[in-house]
Amino acid sequence: MQFKESAIEIGATAATKAEAIAKVGALLVKSGNIEPGYIESMMAREEVANTFLGNGIAIPHGIPKDRELILETGVAVLQLPEGVEWNDGGLAHLVVGIAAKSDEHLTVLSNLTDVLGDPEEAARLAQTKDASEIAMRLSGGNVVKADEPTERPEDFDEGFDYTITSPHGLHARPATALIDLAKSFDANIRVRNGMKAGDAKSLIGLLKLGIDHGSTIRVSAEGPDAIKALAAIQTAFENGLEDEEEAASEASPASMGPHPVAQYQGTVIAGISASPGIAIGPLKHFQRGRIVVEEKAANDSGSEQARLDAALTAARTELSELYTDMLNKSGAGKAAIFKAQTEFLDDPEMIAEVRKLIDMGHSAGWSWQQIYQEHAASLAAMKEEILAARALDLRDVGRRLLKLLADKVEDDPDLPDSPVILIADDLTPSDTAGLDTKLVLGLCTASGGPTSHTAIIARSMDIPAVVGAGKDCLSLQDGNDIILDGSSGLLVAAPTDADHKAAAEAQHLHAAQIEAERLACYQPAIMTDGSRVEVVANIGSVDEASAAIEAGGEGVGLLRTEFQFLQRASEPNEDEQYEALRAMLKAMDGLPMIVRTLDIGGDKDVPYLRMPEEMNPFLGVRGIRLCLLQEELFRRQLRAIFRASAHGPLRLMYPMIATIDELRAAKRITEEVRIEVGAEPIEIGMMIEIPSAVMMAEELAREVDFFSIGTNDLTQYALAMDRMHPQLAKMADGLDPAVLRLIRKTVEAADAAGIWVGACGGIAGDPLGADILTGLGVKELSVSIPAIAAVKARIRSRSMAEAQAIAAEALACHSATDVRKLG
Repeated sequence: MQFKESAIEIGATAATKAEAIAKVGALLVKSGNIEPGYIESMMAREEVANTFLGNGIAIPHGIPKDRELILETGVAVLQLPEGVEWNDGGLAHLVVGIAAKSDEHLTVLSNLTDVLGDPEEAARLAQTKDASEIAMRLSGGNVVKADEPTERPEDFDEGFDYTITSPHGLHARPATALIDLAKSFDANIRVRNGMKAGDAKSLIGLLKLGIDHGSTIRVSAEGPDAIKALAAIQTAFENGLEDEEEAASEASPASMGPHPVAQYQGTVIAGISASPGIAIGPLKHFQRGRIVVEEKAANDSGSEQARLDAALTAARTELSELYTDMLNKSGAGKAAIFKAQTEFLDDPEMIAEVRKLIDMGHSAGWSWQQIYQEHAASLAAMKEEILAARALDLRDVGRRLLKLLADKVEDDPDLPDSPVILIADDLTPSDTAGLDTKLVLGLCTASGGPTSHTAIIARSMDIPAVVGAGKDCLSLQDGNDIILDGSSGLLVAAPTDADHKAAAEAQHLHAAQIEAERLACYQPAIMTDGSRVEVVANIGSVDEASAAIEAGGEGVGLLRTEFQFLQRASEPNEDEQYEALRAMLKAMDGLPMIVRTLDIGGDKDVPYLRMPEEMNPFLGVRGIRLCLLQEELFRRQLRAIFRASAHGPLRLMYPMIATIDELRAAKRITEEVRIEVGAEPIEIGMMIEIPSAVMMAEELAREVDFFSIGTNDLTQYALAMDRMHPQLAKMADGLDPAVLRLIRKTVEAADAAGIWVGACGGIAGDPLGADILTGLGVKELSVSIPAIAAVKARIRSRSMAEAQAIAAEALACHSATDVRKLG
């Protein structure tokens, strides 16, 4: 876009940030870009977002609701050679005011990202006496840097062209999927959009290309896997890089059904409904601690590079633990939020920029702070909501790593110690996941949207939430009594007596609705003809044992014992394992619990177990193989299990059994430990997750008391599709007829041997999956805690004959797509 000469002021001064914003806003007014009232909107933006990018550059701009005050898209620049203090981010020397009516400003942001990657260039523009240099640099014209490309970037020899059809362009979700796919090939892969090119393995590199709907891009590659990579990427584009319907469903609070609505008379702040429910109570502002880093390195650059590497490793471990915790609490969809954050830590472009600053003599902490903040601010300034949401993810993981590199952290967040409604400018996914749901009655954020990862987590935790409420909510006083109506997206700042009454009534109706569902969930899953299926829970912690019973679970069909091993620096000892199991059995109050022995490996790495690096960990040392190789580890766990078995009905189950020899070896060790402990015999079962186990099911059934089908792993091994693969995951469907036929064969073998079969994978919690599994003869369905009530209701609505008919139809289908049409 072209800059107007009147929109750039050289050699200006400003005593405060507010004065600088007023001056750059005046330039936009003078150039005919905005109404004067938009300057106030630019001030308001500072209340909910940090517009300082780093390297002396700030980008003040207004909030979305005031876009009608924009007359014409434009950019103004206020050069402040002496600088002005901008929040805690340092001095701003170039204040780039943006009035974004359309997406033309994305070019400026992209060019700013280039400048931010070069501190010397940013410093030069902050002192130049020639306004045309700034205009040309930010408009993509004549670039002063000698090494900056002025021609279309050269492609690799092999490649293809593709026109983007997604209405949102190549936004964050498909870009992340493309990165995951690209990283699976030994090839350099480049994506070009016009005059710009980026590394297909770098999220930052892809996002800054500004690939919109209708853009024709060039994807090229070189290296050993170049041809295979291009073929896979082209197929991925043609098939769709993400499941848009699934994403929309997950993000939409409207999918959660009707909720009571109240009318209010007091001062109402309107936001956006993010999670339903009504909260009444005192408000508390959420404040983050201040992270302090020194600009200049105290050590040599080599030592600072090593500090960065160590911090990156530690941050990845923390995210892995968060992923596991959220997986146990809310399932794979919510947990994937933290898995995706790791992408930023592995972004080659961003890490290279950090290393460049370190080599210039800056500290690792300061260098990381500059780079992550500038990229996050660039994303946040874009109009696409999904990109803005990824900016919050980058800030989240950015602060996580920065804490590990900090000289000191002043005051950690002041979390509530009594029930409150939490108010914040925004909450990161980590902030939200770490909240105590007993103390946080509701959430309200000034910024953010219903599709943000924070909103998704709030819904999964059943915390009423309102987002995008604007700066007004930040001016409320701590301790004031307020009403938060997550169903209507409203915050009542000064509720009247009538408001309190209306909210209490709506809250009562909402609670009654939840209570009715809860009471129904205790009814057994007895079919209309009297057949019964047990519906039990998958759990991973002591707290979830109680939650499973409260949700209507008839026991635990899968206790993932890994939870004791994954979130710590050393192996839990026998007593620690025993105490956790005993506490869970106590919570079960006489209901049965199936304990799966340690299933580490594959996607679950535990550094202190010294597991070897493997080319394909899903085909390597995992599950029972690890236990047999590290026999003392296995024996310690078995001793804890048998000691705990004295406190309630406990069953033992081995994971990842592929052969009879593995099963017999595990049983031999188990029996030796039982005799050593002096425990009574318990039921012993095994998981059916590998096709070889299905083919040997008749022989295996004679060795155990029950089978439990792990449909997730059985699906990926049967179809040879990694269920976490960005391109293949959608096709790795447990309702594929091939998988269903393996399940039928397993049940037939079990019936012949007189043992029962359960299922504990994803399709057990799917209503159609529950129908089919029941019809195939599965006697127990172990599902995530939130799915218990729905699965029991589904079973109660069917007769066994109906379920068997659906199962027969599914077995006769040719694809998972055809099977799903039966629902």
